Amino acid sequence: MNQGLSLWGWISLILGWGAILGLSLYCMSRVLFGKKKAVDEAVVGVKRERWATRIGLVLAMAGNAIGLGNFLRFPAKAASNGGGAFLIPYFCALILMGVPMMWVEWTIGRHGGAHGHGSTPGMFHVMWKHRVSKYIGAFGVFLPFAIAVYYLFIMAWCLGYAWFSATGRYFGHANQEAMSSFLKGFQGVESNQFFSSLIPVLVFLAICLALNYMFLIRGISRGIELLARYGMPLLFIFGIALVIRVLTLGTPDPSHPEWNIAKGMGFIWNPDLSRLTQGSVWLVAAGQIFFTLSLGQGMIHTYASYVREKEDITLNGLATSSVNEFAEVILGGTIAIPVAVAFFGLAQTQVIAKGGAFDLGFVSLPIIFQRIPLGQLFGSMWFLLLFIAGITTSVAFLQPLIAFLTEEFKITRKRAVNTIFGFLIAAIMFVVVFFKFGVLDELDFWAGTLGIFLFGALEIIVFSWVFGIKKGWEEMHKGADFRIPGVFKFVMKYITPVYMLVILGVWTYQDAIGKFLMKGEPAERHPYLWGARVLLALIIIAVCVMVHKAWKTKTAGEPSA
Repeated sequence: MNQGLSLWGWISLILGWGAILGLSLYCMSRVLFGKKKAVDEAVVGVKRERWATRIGLVLAMAGNAIGLGNFLRFPAKAASNGGGAFLIPYFCALILMGVPMMWVEWTIGRHGGAHGHGSTPGMFHVMWKHRVSKYIGAFGVFLPFAIAVYYLFIMAWCLGYAWFSATGRYFGHANQEAMSSFLKGFQGVESNQFFSSLIPVLVFLAICLALNYMFLIRGISRGIELLARYGMPLLFIFGIALVIRVLTLGTPDPSHPEWNIAKGMGFIWNPDLSRLTQGSVWLVAAGQIFFTLSLGQGMIHTYASYVREKEDITLNGLATSSVNEFAEVILGGTIAIPVAVAFFGLAQTQVIAKGGAFDLGFVSLPIIFQRIPLGQLFGSMWFLLLFIAGITTSVAFLQPLIAFLTEEFKITRKRAVNTIFGFLIAAIMFVVVFFKFGVLDELDFWAGTLGIFLFGALEIIVFSWVFGIKKGWEEMHKGADFRIPGVFKFVMKYITPVYMLVILGVWTYQDAIGKFLMKGEPAERHPYLWGARVLLALIIIAVCVMVHKAWKTKTAGEPSA
């Protein structure tokens, strides 16, 4: 590692990049140039919105999956969990859990859409005629909305820092202490020489909310798909430009010839095989796959519900996964950590990686942008990349609740969006005002970590064992352009559920109990953390009440639970 990429590092890099590039090119070439098939609209039975183009669908799904975790969370986790060795459990989790779950969620979504349901309560009720099924499905409406409550606040940071980079607002403060103070001032953690109030972050938050509102009010094809068709190519242009700039930096500080990009790439790709004996590395890798593919959050289901009943989902699902991996492993794995090693050295970068994604993205990288030519340009590109990744995900977070209200309560899209944004703004203000007391991390643990894994475990069990893997396999291959290898039928029924239940059990044993008891948290934070839990409880109760009311007033001919 001290000499840059080792032989095994080069092998890891070549195999990892080669597999992802090859799969991405194969899938996207078939999506773009595959044989067009006639679609029988009559089989749908219910007039619903549809995606206008297949490439728009795949880009929207990829935008749903590609988020802040691809460019900040992944490199930090890889660097602190064995570098190249981390890719072994990472790809195992991708094959045994990630891709199978992606196909399952596409299938559930399209099947539910064919029966007039764009959200998981209705989808699960279609699969399992039991009164509890729709309440399991309620998690697919509750979780994405709950995550959106704090995710939009982070998006405001990205947009704000893009502006600060373009205008040089933070330039001239090129040390960790100053940039950390700049970030805390902007977040509202403290009042300092950089920011004296919450007004700046609220301005950027208002812009983020307005943009989300604009795209969501326009619907699927004219709003969300339009955003993806222009936003995702721009994201990849920015990402590739940043990768090229990073790889051509060489040794930016002549006084430290041991700090260079080669060593930075080695930090990510040289495998520390001794780490494979640690169970925590396998758990982190599996958690990253689940997080990065947006599984267990109800968003893939909702997007897939707007696919016609005889349209392909197997190739589309594989294309979504491969494009996400390109963004994460190739782009995300090449930008943040290698450039940090080149400017701060290996030892300091290890400290930065352990400090978390926010320190890496909003403290360390702005320092680097001040030290390179055209730093304002590259800083703007970096934070705009994060913002685009954020907004293509945030619209996906809110669409399940919109679909639920419009289809189960028969209200207009405009009324649904207006209602949702009223509650959303109120909930976000709770996060903004009490951010310094740890409420964002509290929401992220219960909704964005434990919650999505719990829902994912329940849905794979319902799909494979209640709905039935034989029936599910047939549904999955309706109109398929790609025949899934038969071994995945066994994987979906046995391997994936066991894999997830074991991880859920270990996570619960190691983290959930201590988290519930707030071990390690200062006593003055406890009331605010309980406030975050009360907020989550109110959201899930409200969703369950709406589910109960919707099914109680179902129109004639709709089976009631």
